[in-house]
Amino acid sequence: MSDIKPKGAPEAGGENSADDKDWAAAKAFYDNLNKTSKKPRPPKPQHAVTIAVSSRTLFNMVKERKIYEEEGLEKYVEYQEQHEDEPLTPGAAFPFVKALMTVNSRLRELYPGSEELFDIVLMTNNHAQVGVRLINSINQYDLTIERFCMTGGKSPIGYLKAYLTNLYLSKDSEKVQEAIEAGIAAATMFTPEKEVQLCDTQLRVAFDGDAVLFSDESEKIVKEHGLDSFFEHEKAFENKPLAQGPLKCFLEALGKLQRKFYEKNERMNCPIRTYLVTARSAASSGARVLKTLRSWGLEIDEALFLAGAPKGPLLQKIRPHIFFDDQMFHIEGAQELGTIAAHVPYGIGQKYRKGKLIEETPKK
Repeated sequence: MSDIKPKGAPEAGGENSADDKDWAAAKAFYDNLNKTSKKPRPPKPQHAVTIAVSSRTLFNMVKERKIYEEEGLEKYVEYQEQHEDEPLTPGAAFPFVKALMTVNSRLRELYPGSEELFDIVLMTNNHAQVGVRLINSINQYDLTIERFCMTGGKSPIGYLKAYLTNLYLSKDSEKVQEAIEAGIAAATMFTPEKEVQLCDTQLRVAFDGDAVLFSDESEKIVKEHGLDSFFEHEKAFENKPLAQGPLKCFLEALGKLQRKFYEKNERMNCPIRTYLVTARSAASSGARVLKTLRSWGLEIDEALFLAGAPKGPLLQKIRPHIFFDDQMFHIEGAQELGTIAAHVPYGIGQKYRKGKLIEETPKK
């Protein structure tokens, strides 16, 4: 499954031989540990679907963040050390991470010893002194997170490709923007305004279409020329696939894992379910979207064309572990009704707010 990795992933042969030897030694170490521990060892990175999460998405660190912003770094580190035996409470990405672990459990049952699994990496600019509290919190909730990247105040973005990251989730919109510009699927996570009970046997992931799975080429026409021109354009180019957007590679990675269940005749009992939730109209502009997915060899389990209607009520029925959208007013509408939403800062939609062009403040 190494073909699901971003560009820059090591190819077979060459320096991989040394990596394989290192991995064999690490595997032997974990196998020896597993004689006394039931915790599964992490998969080999070249074959895994790697999800990098920041500490502030995995855990609720609002109080700690406030100390950092108001009292400075030294007080922040001191507070974390003094409270390192107190587990942090779950954050916005916590249910998503638990759902990834559920999928891994099912995959291990069907494919013992397989490396084609989700691998969760904690990617944080926290200092190493804070690591003890993070480790204690992860162990408290029995999370399978063995790989950490703590950069001591520096941006961790440069490490994402080294960790072969398929998806990066953060609370920091600037880091997310930086990751997308580096060609890595990424989104800024937001905590819902109310808690909703989520499915604990199936990972549910919902995607917007334009500027998320697909490029923003069609959205540009809507913004610049209006809906009528957009409908005409989509009809004229119905058989021309859309260019890929920043999250296409993550949908592709999910699809590869889904097919492993299908191969075992588990399609109807698959623990991964994907949704397309788009403001497009089905009759006027839906065909091009579905034909694009088909041309990519990708499936989507459910496609919801809302023709401009609010997404929040539909998402409330789906109850996804995460919903990706490029427009903040959709994110806010989802939040209000209890959906865990993640903003993808990509495309022309970032220049608009509820259909109106945002006036940019001139740079000094």
